[in-house]
Parts: sequence; C-alpha cells; structure tokens
Amino acid sequence: MAMASTEKVILGSIAFAIFWVLAVFPAVPFLPIGRTAGSLLGAMLMVVFRVLTPDEAYAAIDLPILGLLFGTMVVSIYLERADMFKYLGKLLAWKSMGAKDLLCRICLISAISSAFFTNDTSCVVLTEFVVKIARQQNLPPHPFLLALASSANIGSSATPIGNPQNLVIAVQSKITFGKFLFGILPAMLVGVVVNALLLLCMYWNLLSVNKDVESGAVKLVEDEVVVSHPFSPATMSHVNSLDSQEQFSVEPMNTNGLINHAETLDNRAKDSNEVPNDGSLQMRDKNVCLKTVDGCEDQNFTKENLAAIRKRLLWKICVYLVTIGMLISLLMGLNMSWTAITAALALVVLDFKDARPCLEKVSYSLLIFFCGMFITVEGFNRTGIPSAFWDFMEPYAKIDHAAGIAVLAVVILLLSNLASNVPTVLLLGGRVAASAAAISPASEKKAWLILAWVSTVAGNLSLLGSAANLIVCEQARRAQPFGYNLSFWSHLKFGVPSTLIVTAIGLTLIRG
Repeated sequence: MAMASTEKVILGSIAFAIFWVLAVFPAVPFLPIGRTAGSLLGAMLMVVFRVLTPDEAYAAIDLPILGLLFGTMVVSIYLERADMFKYLGKLLAWKSMGAKDLLCRICLISAISSAFFTNDTSCVVLTEFVVKIARQQNLPPHPFLLALASSANIGSSATPIGNPQNLVIAVQSKITFGKFLFGILPAMLVGVVVNALLLLCMYWNLLSVNKDVESGAVKLVEDEVVVSHPFSPATMSHVNSLDSQEQFSVEPMNTNGLINHAETLDNRAKDSNEVPNDGSLQMRDKNVCLKTVDGCEDQNFTKENLAAIRKRLLWKICVYLVTIGMLISLLMGLNMSWTAITAALALVVLDFKDARPCLEKVSYSLLIFFCGMFITVEGFNRTGIPSAFWDFMEPYAKIDHAAGIAVLAVVILLLSNLASNVPTVLLLGGRVAASAAAISPASEKKAWLILAWVSTVAGNLSLLGSAANLIVCEQARRAQPFGYNLSFWSHLKFGVPSTLIVTAIGLTLIRG
C-alpha cells in the first residue's frame, strides 16, 4: 500500500496516538474519559480528518469478532449460573500445595481453556474468580492475574479457534485444523511452562510469604463467595469521577495496588448477617436435605422442592451439553461467531424465562470499545505507515535462515503491539506467505504458523497488546468488594521479558 498524502499521514497518526494514549492511560489528567470513549474519539477523528469515509469506517468494524465476543459472554453468564465456578474452584483447590501450585494450575487451566474457548472467553470467565481465590488465601492477585492473561494468550495460539487472528490465518492459508494444531502445539506447551517459570522466578518472594495464622489473620473471602460470585463482564470504563474517588477513599491500598477490604468485610460480618439474594443459600439447604432424603423429617422439604432440584439439575446438564456442542461445532470448522451466537440463544430458550437479567450482564461498553478500535486501526493502516515499514523490512525477513526469522518475528511483534494483531495479520499475511512460497511450499506453511505464533504471543508484551489483557484488567478492577488495579507498567514489567523469551523459544519449535 502506497503512502497516503502528507495531510492524511499526519492527521491519521494524531488520531491513532490519541486512541493509544487513552487506551493505555484511561484517566489522563487532560482527558479522563476512559477507554471506551477514547476508542470512539479516535474513530471519530479518523472520519473528521477524512482519513476514512463514513462508509469505510462502518466497513472496518469486524462483525464476526463482535458476534463471537457477544455470544461467548452470554454463554459464560449461563455457565456461571450452572455452577461452573464451584467445580472450577474445587479443581484449583484440590490438594493445593500453596501459592506456587495455584499459580501453575491457573497457567495450565487458562492455556487449555483458551485453546478451545478463545482467550477472551477464558479471561471473561476466570478473572473475578482468580481475584477471589487469591483473596481467600490471603495472597496478592497480581501474579495470578498475569498468569491468567499471559497463559490465555499463549494457549490460544495452538488452534485456529483460539483467537481471531488465528481464524483469519486458517481461512487465508487453508491449513487444516490438525496441521495447525500439531504445527504449533509443541511451541505452545513449552511456552506455557516457560511463562510459568518466569512468573515463579519474578514473584518467588511474594508467593513465599506465609500467612499470619497465629496472629489471627482474617480469612477475607469465604468458600461460598469464591465459587458463587455473580458474573459481571468487563467494561472499558474507568472509575475516575469525584464521587467514585470519595466512595473508595476510605479503603486503603497496599503496596501492590490491592484494595484492603479486610476490616470492611469483618465489620459487615459483625453488623449484619448478609445472605445471598439469588437463592443460593436456599438451594444449598435443599441439596443437604436431598443427600439425607431417606431420613429427612424437615416439614419444609416437599415434593415441589425435590422437583425443583431435579429441574435445576436437568437444566445444568443442558447448559453443559450446549457448551460441549458449541465446542464440537467449532472443532468441525463451523463459523465461529454464528456458532457462539447460536449456543447463546439455545441457552436463552432452554432457560425458558425473561432473558433480560442475563443480557444486561453483557459488557456492551467492551463491544463499543472494539468498534472504535477497528475503525481507528483501519484508519492508521490507510495512512500507509505500517505498509511502508514492511516494504523496508521485507528483504531482511526471509525465513530460509535464522536471521531472517528473527527479523520477521521482530516486525510482527512491533506491528502487533502498534496496530493490534488482527490488522497485522491482515496486512502481512499475504505478503509473508508470498515471500515464503518463493522458497518452498513447506516454507509457506511455516511462515503462516510463525505469523500465528508471534502475533498471538506478542499480546503479552503490554496491557494494550491483546483484548484478553484488557478484559483481565477491567474485570479485576470491577471485582467487588475487593477490586484490584493491574496497571500498565506493572504488566509491562513482566510482559517484556516473558514475550521475548517465550517467542524466541517457540520459534525454534514451529514445524513447517
């Protein structure tokens, strides 16, 4: 793509820079409007500056990705209602040997689930749960949130359905699911292990702090709260108003950025007996009674209660079957977004009640953020800057020698963090493949897989590198009543070394 006019290059770069700053620092003093409004501002400037026409701006919005995100959010909400977190909590806590063991389990579960449910879905489902289980064990959430986000990105690289850029690559390259999986799987498995080891090394002292049990330390989160939390998807908003500051000003922050709610929770427990308002306590009583049904003399236990328990059990089985059916359909190569939307609507119908309460939990601000991001990134691509950069580097990025592979990886890494991974794949895919095809057919396949691996792992470099990182950041911030602020710089401190090391090791394991 040729460079645009000087005016479009300058104005398009200004619009993209404003979007980038607000996405990274949503509460900058000169414009504290948050990420969602920042993405819309960038998109609007691209149209106002005439870098894009209104029709081109609308065409830049990737509806399949939005449909996939919406569908998986709805499915995640129903999975939470079907007690998935309770079973997941048992899996993570089963014979747990401490903080380091918990971190490794989070890495493994996050990576495997991301390969089949996409990294965004895994982070939407697991973030609040990870924060709560860390608070339950009186541990800082920071390393566990990094483990969740980074492992989700690495794990999603293994399959064509793990993330949107892999889907684009699989469609354009016509590489089958099996060849894609076995081409990247060794790199993914080793990458997850190396990433976990880096986390352990960097936060070894933090994870080695013993709980102060003898001095009467408070157990901050009960088991029931961990496994039965209300699902609340992430948003791109940022708490920065004066009222919000006053609301949280009485809650001190520790050196890791964690809101200290120990005293608050303890006072609440003393002042009032808070019980869940969603019927979960009543349900637990029924389950206890069901286990002892032969000798149960409770007058409140009736045939209607038993029928309700059986009905709920049947509904939960249907939720899991629909989810498994969605996975199988994705493995068969059906359209990702329509498969997710179909599964979501199937769950709505099976629930057989007004779906408004569940649909209201969908993070529409996150969907709006993506719309603005698509338009802004497309406008930046239209300036010709990313294309000119590749034209300059292409002669040095031949994959028939190690130096060329290293140069190609650096180019993909930089563009993925500057213009995001999906546009990078759309921009470079055909050119990288054509350059490699001149060498051999095997080199062409390897080039596609290298593009998939590097563009995905590149998401771990910074907080803005992937949607999964942003979801973890915002979901953790919203977790109540013990929100945690994962800042850009704290993520970058781990993201840079992890991305460079994991990417380099994985490149040696990619099979052509």
